[in-house]
Parts: sequence; structure tokens; C-alpha cells
Amino acid sequence: MTHAAETGVPDGRLPKRQRHKVALRRLDVLRVADLSPSMRRVTLGGPELDGFVSLGFDDHVKMFFAAPGETQPVLPIVGPDGLAFPESGPRPLARDFTPRRHDPQAGELDIDFALLHDGPASNWAVQVKPGDAAWIAGPRGSFVVPFDFDWHLLVADETGLPALARRLEELPPGSRALALVEVGGAEDELPLHRFDRIEVIWVHRAAGAQPGAALLAALPALAFPDGDYFAWLACESSAAKQLRSVLVDERGANRKWVRAHGYWRRGAVAVHDDFDE
Repeated sequence: MTHAAETGVPDGRLPKRQRHKVALRRLDVLRVADLSPSMRRVTLGGPELDGFVSLGFDDHVKMFFAAPGETQPVLPIVGPDGLAFPESGPRPLARDFTPRRHDPQAGELDIDFALLHDGPASNWAVQVKPGDAAWIAGPRGSFVVPFDFDWHLLVADETGLPALARRLEELPPGSRALALVEVGGAEDELPLHRFDRIEVIWVHRAAGAQPGAALLAALPALAFPDGDYFAWLACESSAAKQLRSVLVDERGANRKWVRAHGYWRRGAVAVHDDFDE
């Protein structure tokens, strides 16, 4: 773990990593709800959810899906070093998702699906119904970002929206935050949790525009509150890298307090890029 003396960052502002024991869980679909035309929530539960832990707002679990033409997914096994995959034959078809809400008392876990692409996860989410089975593994660890900042900047497209929404809900009362979110149109905006000092700005993607173009156009012109801030970005990979550059090189952000993630990449599948230092 990095210490404050090595970074010049106060202890209260150092993110902390925590590892978790990885378990493969078979869960049941309890409910399905459409949040918008581009976002569907699937609520999971079952006895195997016991012991599930998610401490970071941008944690991710792996979900496993059946290949086209199959009814059951190929599953990994849990070995001494975590998940182990077969050396021969088909590999598990997996995608990463944010644990949007975990209620251990109710035994429920919400996963929000962005219905943007014709892929195994989106197709499953469109067709899934209560009573169906789902398989998840993880999180294998949490990156816990402290609240001890003057304000918080959150930037995302639909793929990062579940984590952004969770962070807003977890901020202590009185926190100040600025959220910038790119979606397809007004119909895709969600009623996000907010205090008086939380501002949410929605930008809409123009037809045929590059992913993240609306974010890149809006971010340089935003009026930032005074004080130190932690910035979290999650969207298409090349856009996330450019947005980080805008903050660090143009807006003078402390590079130690910027976390930028590519939750997907054009022309690739199952991508998660990190542009942190």
C-alpha cells in the first residue's frame, strides 16, 4: 500500500485497496425493471448471495452467459489463486458489471445493464425473467475512495452510470459533487439521488458522433467549485483517456486524485482499461 509520506497526500485522502475471497455464486433472478429505454435493472438473490461483499462504488463482478445456441454458460472453477479457466475447450463467456445495490438484509443484489450493444450480456438482460438463473464471481477486491475532499467530480456514459449513481447515493449528506453524464437522449436520463450541493449535468450524444464526444465538448467549459476534488471517469476507453488528459493537462487536476476507466472500447469485447497513476 502507498503511504502518505511517499505521495504528499494526506492519509484521509488516500484510497485504500481491500481484497476479497473470490466465490462463484449461482443466483436467481428476482425482479426485472426498465429504468429507461437504454437501462434495465436485474435484481438477483438466493442463498449463495450470503457473504457477498462490495465496499467500493466502482467494484465489479463477473457475470457468465451462455454462448449462442447454448442454454447453460461455461463456468470457471475457483482455485487457490481465484478463478481458473479450462485449458482446452470453450472458455467462459463473461462480462464485468457494477454491483449497483447490495442489501444483505433483504438478500438482494441489483445489476444495471446498459442496453447499447448486440452482445451476450445485453441480449441476456433483454430476455431474462424472474426465476431464471444467473452466475457471478467477485468482486475480488474493492478500491475504497474516501469522502474527505472539498468536492467530487464524476463523469460517465451509460456503462459507468450505475457506479456514478451508487457513488452519489453513498456520499455523506452535505457533500458537494458535480456529475457529467452522456446518454443517447432525454429519455435515457435517470432520476439520480442528489443533495442541494450535488449538480447533475446531462449531455446527449449526437447521431453518428464518436462515443464520449459530448463529454469531451462539455468538460473543458464546466465551472468547477473551489477546493480539492477527486475525479472519477468511466466511459469508452479512448474518450476516458482524453478526458483524463483534459483534467490533468488543462484543468490542473491532481493526477493522484484522478481515476479514469475505459469500461468498453470500440471494436473490442470484454475490455476494462485503467488510466490511473
